[in-house]
Amino acid sequence: MTQQGSAAVAPPTLRARLFVILQYLLPQHALSRLVWHVARSRRVPLKNFLISRFVKRFAPDMSEAQEPAALRYCSFNEFFTRALRADARRIDADPNAIASPVDGTISAIGRIAGDALMQAKDRSYSLTALLAGSAATSARFIDGSFATLYLAPFNYHRIHMPAAGTLRAAWYVPGRLFSVNAATAASVAGLFARNERIVCVFDDASLGFALVLVGALFVGSMSTHWHGDVTPATARRRCELQAAQHAELRLAKGAELGRFNMGSTVILLLPKGVADWLPGLAAGSRVVVGQALARRPAP
Repeated sequence: MTQQGSAAVAPPTLRARLFVILQYLLPQHALSRLVWHVARSRRVPLKNFLISRFVKRFAPDMSEAQEPAALRYCSFNEFFTRALRADARRIDADPNAIASPVDGTISAIGRIAGDALMQAKDRSYSLTALLAGSAATSARFIDGSFATLYLAPFNYHRIHMPAAGTLRAAWYVPGRLFSVNAATAASVAGLFARNERIVCVFDDASLGFALVLVGALFVGSMSTHWHGDVTPATARRRCELQAAQHAELRLAKGAELGRFNMGSTVILLLPKGVADWLPGLAAGSRVVVGQALARRPAP
C-alpha cells in the first residue's frame, strides 16, 4: 500500500489498553445520548461549569471565535460548535487546490491500495466497508487517494467544503461509537468502518469527491447543511438521507457543510488520478480549514 503517511503509534501503554477494553464494555450509545442532552442544557450553572472545565483543560483559542467570551454561549454545545470570525481562516483561492475541510491533525494520508485504506501502522480497512456496501460509489474511489483528519477537543468543529461541489447522495450508517484517538485506531480493527458515520458524495464539472463524517464516543449527533441534526437511529440500519426542501445542493469551496456535536474524524476520498497530496503532508501534520492539501493538474 503506497502511503505518504500513516499514524505512527508507539506500543500502547497499559492505560491505553485498558481504555480500549473499557470501550467494548461501555453502553456507548446510551452515554452519547446522555451527553447530547447535557451538552444542550441551558441551565446557567451547569453549562458554565462544563465550559469552564473544558477551557481550563484544553485551552481552545477563543481569540479566533466570533464570540470570544466562552461563558456567553447559551449551552456547552453552542460553545463547542462555535463559529469563527470571518477572517480567521483563508480559503486557498487556487481553483485547482483541494482544501482541508477541517481544523485537525492528519492521522493517515496517501493512496488507496485497491479497496484498502490505511488506518494505523499495520492496520488497514476496506473502502467498501467504510461506504457501507455502496458498490458503485466504492468503484469510483478504488486506487484513489484518502486523507484521515482527526479533530481534537480543542479544535474548531465545523466542517467545510474542500472544493466546490454538488451533493449527489448521502447516507447514514449505524455502528459503534469507539473513540477515534490514536491509541484506539491502533487497537480496534476496522475502526472507521465500524463507527457510526455519514457519507456525503459530491460531483462537480471536473471533480468528484466524498467526505465521511465518523462519529465517536460521546458524539451525540452530527449535522449537515442539507439534513440538519442526524442522531443515532433507533432502527440501527443504513438509510439514505434526504436533503431538506429548498436546501441548496451546490456549495462553494470553503462553505460550511456540517458540524460535529463533540469531536471526531473526517475522511476525504478522491478518485484515482484526480490530484496529488502536497509534499510535506504526513501523519501528525496539523492542518486548518482552507489550507491546500492537494492540487489538481492545471487544465
